[in-house]
Amino acid sequence: MVFCPQRGLALGVPEARRILSLLKHGGGEATVNIGRSRVRVKPDDLNIRIGNLEVPRTALLEVAEGDEDYVYFLHEDGRVLKVAFHCQGRFYKLRFLGEAVAPTLEISGIHMHNIVGTNPWRDAERKVRLARVEGGMRVLDVCTGLGYTAIHSAKRGALVLSIEKDASVLEIAEYNPWSWPLTSPDITILLGDAVEVLDELPEATFDAVIHDPPRFSLAGELYSSEFYRKLHRVMKRGATLFHYTGGPGKHRGVSFQAGVVRRLREAGFSIITVIKDYGVVAARF
Repeated sequence: MVFCPQRGLALGVPEARRILSLLKHGGGEATVNIGRSRVRVKPDDLNIRIGNLEVPRTALLEVAEGDEDYVYFLHEDGRVLKVAFHCQGRFYKLRFLGEAVAPTLEISGIHMHNIVGTNPWRDAERKVRLARVEGGMRVLDVCTGLGYTAIHSAKRGALVLSIEKDASVLEIAEYNPWSWPLTSPDITILLGDAVEVLDELPEATFDAVIHDPPRFSLAGELYSSEFYRKLHRVMKRGATLFHYTGGPGKHRGVSFQAGVVRRLREAGFSIITVIKDYGVVAARF
């Protein structure tokens, strides 16, 4: 299994502070798991019972005094983990964006989600809608990340195959309560390079594709004509592709999307619409 949620509680600094405030009044109900759960909190000698988890008071104090843009994880044995680590020259971080707001993933300081004027959860829902995902469809989700587009697709009743190249990304997701629905039986995650995985998939399999790659400078191969032809091959006739592009180069007057559109057409796609500095909706007819 490439994805297995961690056992314990995820907390943002505001959640930890609110729990400590409740303890002054003997306990009460509190929101945990970055807004995903509501539990009873009560003091128990030197420990604190948060739902079914009993942790040392010192662990909660450590979180409450921590950095506000990090997510912290309380393990069942009382250990506190700041959800961030270095691996192979990159720094991975689950960034806290606010109470009851889905966190974003940062890799070496680069956000993997839109967070200006929206939030990662709402933005993922938009991408799924643009891909025209409906119940009963088979959906290909390229670049799992924290899994938000896969989860939204499954919520609509689709069967999802999601591909992620970076094991460290899935490790971060295991600490994120907003990612835990990736365990749905309607979602299959493959750990591998999408460029190679697509070669192993049968032709005309998917009714919709959500292609949400990292920026071009990090994964240029996922924007190539060759890769687009691979996507075209595994899609059914009439299937819709939503390709997130963002707007790199817009401040320099560079039309990045124009190149994407040209290569998609070369691969056999029909362009439905181009959303400026956001993405392209295309179809295989």
